[in-house]
Amino acid sequence: MREFNTTAVCIPSRHYMVDITARLKEIKKLIDKGEYFTINRARQYGKTTTLNALADYLKDEYDVLSLDFQNISDGSFGSEELFVQAFSTLVLRKRRFVGIPEEICDKLQEIVARKGNKALLIELFSVLLEWCAMSEKPIVMFIDEVDSATNNQVFLDFLAQLRGAYIEQRTHPEEVTFWSVVLAGVTDVKHLKSKIRSEELHKVNSPWNIAADFLIDMSLPEDGIRKMLEEYDTDHHTGMDTAEMARQLRAYTNGYPFLVSRLCQLMDTQVSRQMECLAEVWTKKGFEEALKLILSESNTLFESLTGKLDNYPELRESLRDILIKGEKLVYNAQQTAIAQLQMYGFVHKDHNTVKIDNRIFETLLYNLFLSDDELKSNVFVSESNLARSQFVKDGRLDMRLVLERFIATYLQVFGPLQDRFKEKDGRELFLLYLKPIINGTGNYYIEAQTRDQTRTDVVVDYLGQQYVIELKIWRGERYNTAGEQQISEYLEYFGLDTGYMLSFNFNRKKETGVKRVQVGEKVLFEATL
Repeated sequence: MREFNTTAVCIPSRHYMVDITARLKEIKKLIDKGEYFTINRARQYGKTTTLNALADYLKDEYDVLSLDFQNISDGSFGSEELFVQAFSTLVLRKRRFVGIPEEICDKLQEIVARKGNKALLIELFSVLLEWCAMSEKPIVMFIDEVDSATNNQVFLDFLAQLRGAYIEQRTHPEEVTFWSVVLAGVTDVKHLKSKIRSEELHKVNSPWNIAADFLIDMSLPEDGIRKMLEEYDTDHHTGMDTAEMARQLRAYTNGYPFLVSRLCQLMDTQVSRQMECLAEVWTKKGFEEALKLILSESNTLFESLTGKLDNYPELRESLRDILIKGEKLVYNAQQTAIAQLQMYGFVHKDHNTVKIDNRIFETLLYNLFLSDDELKSNVFVSESNLARSQFVKDGRLDMRLVLERFIATYLQVFGPLQDRFKEKDGRELFLLYLKPIINGTGNYYIEAQTRDQTRTDVVVDYLGQQYVIELKIWRGERYNTAGEQQISEYLEYFGLDTGYMLSFNFNRKKETGVKRVQVGEKVLFEATL
């Protein structure tokens, strides 16, 4: 029986996975044209799975040499000679899978066995190009996990040899080299020239400036997720609404392969233990349980992301600006922080602005930043912890009471609003207050379409119910009326009859508290602080 997989490579015969044939067809078009290119995507984004599937997809037309630089030790990047021997060893290991002529194997074996006068890159490439000339099929080379090499000068020299052979073949067609080369990793190899530049030696040209643009979407589409779930349902007879479950998975993950597989895996293996039958697992309720589990665990992807924030404090601050301050960053591929955030998978480009890649990352980051802030606001947070049992009545979260208690606690701890108060302060404090109340039982996310300096919508999922709370600075009755209409339309989108507004009002004659307002067929509870 197949299962969902989140470790190493996905294999169709063993794992439930989205059919990536359409993606392979698009990549093959680049290879058929003889392009050299890089597949640089964030950690656990399906790069290795794609390369393995692609090798099988190409085997009838090409000889595919598929290598993994994780199999080369750090020490082997220490010198050109050691690298040449390690690379030769990697190639020899593939002779069972690729038709490498015996005489080429003998020459590579001789390089590996040398004790003195160790071979240099130029000799290695002489052997490899001789193989390319002898081969009946064009040879395509894949190198996975190139990040293992990107801090090493010898790797730049290796790329320069590939580049030189590529240019030579383009200018002298009688020369033969690798038909296509694909490098896969997180780091964009085209930017390596700036990464290892020294004060004494400034490299002007990237050794990989021959690479074609790789613009193929590697996220998992909703339709593909649905078909994967249909295969699972055929085996397990859950009776799930596969279209609705696929919609939710896509909405929360933006098609990030690891997140899709992990949520399905959690529902299949852990949520199923909490519920009476699989039919209950594969529902909105079961999905929300899986969300709680993934946000509370420390998996390899989350560890990688938070590790990047520890290593690059400037990236942490950029993300805080987007999330806590509500700033809209204009997308600029030349801006180092934005390029790095995109490379590591935190953000993506959306209509020329920078957006957090998916709701799960957004909630993960909010939780991380709020945990930092809890230490500074422990008195304020402890109030919501003490009162949390009051907020659930008959299995429903009493959001009106949450707003009333938030206002009372704010006034008790901080006093009246001050002019220096900013909307980001309100957003941060409200989430600090809300998080302990729903923690372990519910989830929340910030609606990306409305998060800005004037308005933020917090969407809470709690025990199968949804709550939408609009946070804003009070800017007059006219603005408030427009806000009421906006949230009314937003409630219609969610299929809800009741919504909530929290206004931070600096008028001295304001009336603090919560009042009920009817807007058409919708009910709003408007809270004023």
